[in-house]
Amino acid sequence: MLFTEEHQKLRATVSRFIDEEINPHVDAWEEAEIFPARELFKKMGALGLLGITKPTEHGGAGLDYSYSVAFAEELGHCNCGAIPMAIGVQTDMATPALARYGSEELKREFLAPTIQGEMVASIGVSEPGAGSDVAGVKTTAVKDGDDYVINGTKMWITNGMQSDWICLLANTNDDKPHVNKSLILVPMKTKGVSRAKKLKKIGMWSSDTAQLFFDNVRVPQRYRIGEEGAGFMMQMQQFQEERLFGSASTLKGLERAVQQTIEYTRDRQAFGMSILDNQSVHFRLAELQSEIEALRALVYRTCEMYVANPDDMESLKLASMCKLKAGRLSRVVTDACLQYWGGMGYTWDNPISRNFRDSRLISIGGGADEVMLGIICKMMGILPRKKKTS
Repeated sequence: MLFTEEHQKLRATVSRFIDEEINPHVDAWEEAEIFPARELFKKMGALGLLGITKPTEHGGAGLDYSYSVAFAEELGHCNCGAIPMAIGVQTDMATPALARYGSEELKREFLAPTIQGEMVASIGVSEPGAGSDVAGVKTTAVKDGDDYVINGTKMWITNGMQSDWICLLANTNDDKPHVNKSLILVPMKTKGVSRAKKLKKIGMWSSDTAQLFFDNVRVPQRYRIGEEGAGFMMQMQQFQEERLFGSASTLKGLERAVQQTIEYTRDRQAFGMSILDNQSVHFRLAELQSEIEALRALVYRTCEMYVANPDDMESLKLASMCKLKAGRLSRVVTDACLQYWGGMGYTWDNPISRNFRDSRLISIGGGADEVMLGIICKMMGILPRKKKTS
């Protein structure tokens, strides 16, 4: 992928912003288990960082997705995984369908202020009984006059304690699971919406994650994105960008883990030599760095194909491969690096242990590894057909 001077300027802006506005506060935000999303997003909105691929008429930059990948990769410069994830929800998970299929009225009311950082967004797909199984969503939105009345529960919602609105996937009819769902924008201050609790997680501490309840929540039908019943299809498209964005955002964090481990093991002595001088260590670190570069190449190739044709099914397959490889490689890299830090790697405040904890989510969120493998197998034509039960 050929990056232009404009790509490099974007990278420099993001890197400088992280150095000045994020990394100095990460430790405090991690300890508090939340970060000031509205304050941070307002600053990012002023720099034009929250609408890179969004339409110019609503405050976006109107650039192609290669700029979003460059942005995501540079977010890996953050000293945690939580903030890039929360930003990605705002830019590439809750808003793509709104930008692509939403009415002009909805874009003015929700997309424009979200791009400016005046609103915080969440994506509401997962439920206690339906995580990676999107077809199993049980939340309902029933028509009543000009409104929808929404009932259900959403789980593991990033930005959920702070968001102003949520892009909610709900069943709007009794048809088959793939054609009975719609995406509906729900303002979080609407009567009947309750933020049940902030979930305590293994990692990604500074990003708030909530369980939400919707009890007879009434919103106008005009808050639906696109056609009724097209929600599953639109969410699958949003997942494609989410998976590519998430994969790109892992790269620099993994490289940082390798580099920090090189520096630590070079200074750490055992049995009369540095840990790094052991062949098993420096060979393994070289191998891990090679794997990171291979993932970067896959991300770039997938991005090129997606930019050339967003509807190309090959890019969908490759995005699933990116997500699968990013999750598994993150686990391998951080586990191997932590091992070389020895007892220091097992301490809570160590940067390697934070990377280890944060990266474990990548193989789960946005579709588990097994779901990615299922998608890849289906597109390779090797997924067994389900047997019909009598």
